[in-house]
Amino acid sequence: MTAPATDPIRDRLEPFYGAVESVLIGQRGLIDRLLVGLLTDGHVLLEGVPGLAKTLAVRTVAAALALSFKRIQFTPDLLPADIVGTQIYNPRTSEFTVKRGPVFANVVLADEINRAPAKVQSALLEAMQERQVTIGESTLPLPRPFFVLATQNPIEQEGTYPLPEAQVDRFMLKVQIDYPAKADELAMLDRMGSVDTSTEIEPVLSAEDLLKLRSAVDRTYTDPKVKQYLLDIVRATRKPAEYGLDLTGLVQYGASPRATIALLRAAKAQAFLARRGYVTPEDVKTAAPDVLRHRVMISYEAEAEELRSEEIVKRVLDHLPVP
Repeated sequence: MTAPATDPIRDRLEPFYGAVESVLIGQRGLIDRLLVGLLTDGHVLLEGVPGLAKTLAVRTVAAALALSFKRIQFTPDLLPADIVGTQIYNPRTSEFTVKRGPVFANVVLADEINRAPAKVQSALLEAMQERQVTIGESTLPLPRPFFVLATQNPIEQEGTYPLPEAQVDRFMLKVQIDYPAKADELAMLDRMGSVDTSTEIEPVLSAEDLLKLRSAVDRTYTDPKVKQYLLDIVRATRKPAEYGLDLTGLVQYGASPRATIALLRAAKAQAFLARRGYVTPEDVKTAAPDVLRHRVMISYEAEAEELRSEEIVKRVLDHLPVP
């Protein structure tokens, strides 16, 4: 059987890369992760210390899309109605009218999402999962496509609240951003060292383009052996002993079935970005850390040993045989 070739529509992403990289320096991996979310209808959570251009990355990606964009700055005094909207009483007509909140946009930037308490964070739950919002007795559909691209500071930072586990699972990817390489930081100085650093980006991808790209990702072929490998990775986080892994007492609970679906979609998108019409085990291994790191809950014993969920996922990937 001849391996499927990549879809020619992949070339439409080149202007997108060019536009975004005219602002972001040395962040090709981050751009790829954001594109994986956009191409698979999945939300993305970016985590990193302040000053790593998380907000700039999201704003730049949104600017390159011909889609509506809203930014919500999460603060401790934010209310759920500030996100989804509220009802306003009109004394003249004695009726209530719905005032829609900033969540009614194609791309929503939830900036520093863990600066607000759980009650406010949970206001995004229905929107992220069901693509709709309930205000009073009215249930209103959100525009399509709909993406939440959230940023957060590490939980150890002052004044942050851990995201509820149910909400974390709604994010398809959790991407951790590290400090840039020395050469990239030097290039930042050359570009951003002046007072006027404004850069205008023209939209290069429309909603129609995005739908066509998504259809191309759906057509990416996945061999049954690769699907079995993917499934084994997720199941090994739940019952590691069945796969010969010694993680006794380290994992509180493993990844959900939602993670299995997310990993397949992310692997397909990864193959598409690499200009292949088929998924390889390497695509699965590349996508797995970002898909699983926030879905594998470690135990207190693992925390005492200063282990992180990423290290558990790495052990699983290193142990399982590659087809």
